Amino acid sequence: MFSRLLVWVNDRWPLSALLRSGREEEIPGGASFSYTLGSAALVIFLLQMVTGIWQLFYYVPTVDHAYDSLNHLRTEVPFGWLIHGLHYWGASAMIFLVVLHLARVFIWGAYKAPRELTWLTGVGLLLLTMGLSFSGAPLPWDERGYWAIEVGTSIAGTVPIIGEWIKWLMRGGEMVGQLTLSRFFTLHAAILPGLVLALIAVHVIAFRRFGSVGPWNETKRDLKAPFWPDQVFKDAVVGTVILLLLVTLSVFAPPPITGPADPVDASFVPKPEWNFLFLYEALKFFPGVLEPLGTVGIPTIGLLLLVLLPFLDRRPERHPARRPLVMASGLIAAAGVVALTIAGLTNRPGGTQPGSAPPSVNSVAKISASARQGGRIFKSLGCIGCHRVNGVGGTIGPDLSHEMLASRTRPWLVSQIRNPSAHKAQSAMPPFASLSDQQANELVDYLLSLANPPTPSPIGAENIVPPISSPTQAAIPGASVATSVSPTLGPPGPAAEAIGSADHGGILFTRYCSSCHGSDGAGGVPNPGSDTGKVPPLHPITIVLFSSEPRVFAENIDRIIQHGSPATGRTPQFHMIAFGDTNTLTQPEIADLEAYILRLNGVARAQLANPGLPPNRFFVIVMSTFGLAGIGLGSGWLGMRKRRLSRTKDR
Repeated sequence: MFSRLLVWVNDRWPLSALLRSGREEEIPGGASFSYTLGSAALVIFLLQMVTGIWQLFYYVPTVDHAYDSLNHLRTEVPFGWLIHGLHYWGASAMIFLVVLHLARVFIWGAYKAPRELTWLTGVGLLLLTMGLSFSGAPLPWDERGYWAIEVGTSIAGTVPIIGEWIKWLMRGGEMVGQLTLSRFFTLHAAILPGLVLALIAVHVIAFRRFGSVGPWNETKRDLKAPFWPDQVFKDAVVGTVILLLLVTLSVFAPPPITGPADPVDASFVPKPEWNFLFLYEALKFFPGVLEPLGTVGIPTIGLLLLVLLPFLDRRPERHPARRPLVMASGLIAAAGVVALTIAGLTNRPGGTQPGSAPPSVNSVAKISASARQGGRIFKSLGCIGCHRVNGVGGTIGPDLSHEMLASRTRPWLVSQIRNPSAHKAQSAMPPFASLSDQQANELVDYLLSLANPPTPSPIGAENIVPPISSPTQAAIPGASVATSVSPTLGPPGPAAEAIGSADHGGILFTRYCSSCHGSDGAGGVPNPGSDTGKVPPLHPITIVLFSSEPRVFAENIDRIIQHGSPATGRTPQFHMIAFGDTNTLTQPEIADLEAYILRLNGVARAQLANPGLPPNRFFVIVMSTFGLAGIGLGSGWLGMRKRRLSRTKDR
């Protein structure tokens, strides 16, 4: 049956001829692991397509459902954690492999005539791979993705003359929102993958036209070996090792939970994806009017040098030692990119780590509703990416400190927002002329609140958990709060349904909760007039609120965080405020805070409810299966190689 099908296909399409040409292709210098990078990148791209399509069955590309739909896949769908993990880590692996492949071609001098087109399509594939990474970042609509796209589009807006148009086109308007998500989803899921497939076809055909260039040593290049089976075996080994590495990362280092996107949250560090950090860090060396040089000038020059390399270095010599200028230039450029990337990964603005709280962590300033709305506009416009507020944010623009803003009047600030060049001709700040008068004044109200902060009110934390006064109240772990806590607390809010970030919740806990509940929720702070005379601890939390079920646990504590201390008939010195009802914290911030409290008590908010197979067990099965298969295939390859060498000697 199979042979008849093969004959039918061969009569209509040259399948056997293509396979034969691949098997019989002779590789200069013989098979080598250095030739496996291109095929490994292709394997990872195919893996990205499979896992990406799989995720499309569950992902909802809207700002109100994207985050929750992806977390549903990760926690509720069997093996959803694996699919998302492979796609997440595969994206980084593909960038890494494409860069290594391009570097190998550069060192080997394989870009020289007549292989210029192969090099140009390779550079194009690198740009498209970076584009896939950039367009995929905001799709989860989490904090990390939201701020990555805020920073990325803001950087694009610094392009001279057309920068604002580019930023508007990418965002779909002045602010990041639903149109932004829709456009990046279309780019990531349809347009860019199609372009990658087309360019791969051109790249492979161009490569097949002249074949592998081989080693730069003439003697070694004269030794040739067929593509099958040695090179195929090496390609398979490298592809398998990379796949197993991705599985390992998915099991032991799953993609981070950074919490739902929150434009109002100023405590999250805005950064682009790791592969764009070099560009982000480079901006620090080009302040003010020099900013376009860092965002556009140097990257454009670098890209032009890559594209023009085959036409600038036209000497036939390929040995690296005999191309000192080209090799030194490439080494300096690579070292600069790596150094800037490492700096971007390690640099964190002050006040963003748990335990490093900004001033006045023991109080919450009550600002007007207009100023609060202005704060939302401030974050939505991406201003925090350039300006520092209370020790958090970017350093490209002026620090919006009390001293700086105190000398500014309302008309001056409105004018600065609408037309920055009126005060400074070469201002790098974009004009926000499209803001309505109300929005502009709300934004100014927020800025003036930074200059003249109102008197803060103390945050009390009494009865954040109701004390256990009798054995009947401490029913069983996991008991619903509705049966053990006063119904006057009201229902849980939206935050109870969202999976928050425990790491970010730790930062918020230090700011808003640690002054009363103690470091890591250990408690012990005196509270005269309360049932126990102390603020109750959160670590461990009372058994009334505890549950091993993450959603139940989150709902139990969410009622108190949203609505404040329950009525107990006493008049303690400190009462916990209603963080949700007073809008002191946003719902995404509350979700993060709840995730942190759960983690303090040994419960993971993103616990796998239906993993298919537990990740650790799956890892053991996969490694055992691939190990046995590898031994069998390796033995077969060695036997085949031995027989081929015997036939060669007989001749």
